[in-house]
Amino acid sequence: MFVQCPAVSPFEWHPFSITSAPGDDYLSIHVRQLGDWTRELKRVFAAACEPPVGGKSGLLRADETTKKALPKLLIDGPYGSPAQDYSKYDVLLLVGLGIGATPFISILKDLLNNIIRMEEEEDASTDLYPPVGPNKPHIDLSTLMTVTSRPKRVLRTTNAYFYWVTREQGSFDWFKGVMNEIAELDQRNIIEMHNYLTSVYEEGDARSALITMLQALNHAKNGVDIVSGTKVRTHFARPNWKKVLSKIASKHPFAKIGVFYCGAPVLAQELNKLCHEFNGKSTTKFEFHKEHF
Repeated sequence: MFVQCPAVSPFEWHPFSITSAPGDDYLSIHVRQLGDWTRELKRVFAAACEPPVGGKSGLLRADETTKKALPKLLIDGPYGSPAQDYSKYDVLLLVGLGIGATPFISILKDLLNNIIRMEEEEDASTDLYPPVGPNKPHIDLSTLMTVTSRPKRVLRTTNAYFYWVTREQGSFDWFKGVMNEIAELDQRNIIEMHNYLTSVYEEGDARSALITMLQALNHAKNGVDIVSGTKVRTHFARPNWKKVLSKIASKHPFAKIGVFYCGAPVLAQELNKLCHEFNGKSTTKFEFHKEHF
């Protein structure tokens, strides 16, 4: 969607990816300070918000006393994006570089919300079926008709793999809450999340051995990754995309995989080439979609 803040500029509209899911009762975007407009946006909101507590990330939140004084925002949208048709695929591979992760946060939340809603409906239907046995031979026909007449929710997407690649450790603060929420709610391990920090030497390199050891110990003891501050384990260097696609292809034969990418054009070319390569030699079919900032 496009956003305008008259307090910053009454003429400028800027596009942002929506990071809230369709089922959420709020609308959210994540704004990175990159240029005059975004820096001024932070300044005018910071002036109206409570200052961050010492030691925190610096993300500012408004409370009831400051809401009335917040700058006005105008929005235009929403507009379509390549990833909005994710539900037509059996499996998703979501790849975000840096702030390019934003379009996929909404998808992960929506997928999880749909799965939870579907399971709740199945549980409710099970509760409504009357017990049948030698002691209770009679069936409540009206209840049975109510249950069977309801349209059954069908969710085609069974798994999602999210790869977030960033150079800056501080980037993990952007979606810390969302990633922890997904990790806690995803009891069936439908969503597999991978964080990659490219500014550290790859695992196995002697120069990153100490941080790898500390990371493994802390994750085993507390369930929290010391690099990202989330439940999602952080890997170092860049992913081996050929291995990533090979693993998904062998795990999901005959499946239709939606590969969605947001980031720099260079990696888009590599992923697109790999999708074509695997389509020619495996039963799994990859369809590549991209968007750039």
